[in-house]
Amino acid sequence: MDIVIRHALPSDAAVIAAGVKELTDEIMARTGAPHFVVDAVQIENDCRNFLKSERYAVYLAEGAGAQCAGFATLCESRALYAGGSFGIIQEFYVAPQFRSAGLGRRLLDVIAAHGGRLGWKRLEMCTPPLPEFDRTLEFYRRNGFEITGGRKMKRLL
Repeated sequence: MDIVIRHALPSDAAVIAAGVKELTDEIMARTGAPHFVVDAVQIENDCRNFLKSERYAVYLAEGAGAQCAGFATLCESRALYAGGSFGIIQEFYVAPQFRSAGLGRRLLDVIAAHGGRLGWKRLEMCTPPLPEFDRTLEFYRRNGFEITGGRKMKRLL
């Protein structure tokens, strides 16, 4: 099946929101913990608004009939340690039936090209440091990512 990867538009927000729901459901199922409270309507509205910003992008992978095969969301950040502007991959998902066929690598290549056009120095992302995600970690390592240490932390405001 031919998969097309394209820069998403605000009109794609519902498809992306559904993909985010699939991603978060899979993470919670694999870890057995309720990490996320997903409000699909809010995600769709946020996505639509975020896509209007020049500092936020989504790349959508589509199969026949506009079936969502995967997506990657990213935003720009800045840090002195990173030497300036860089990209953060916020969500990255390939639907199970499209895994291990090169689509994830293609999405990462498209993201890297996007960052190169914007002058980003690097891409960063977070993966859970759990055995359930060892295969995911290896995928990112094979595609040029390296572990930089630390853990993702949050503080709700």
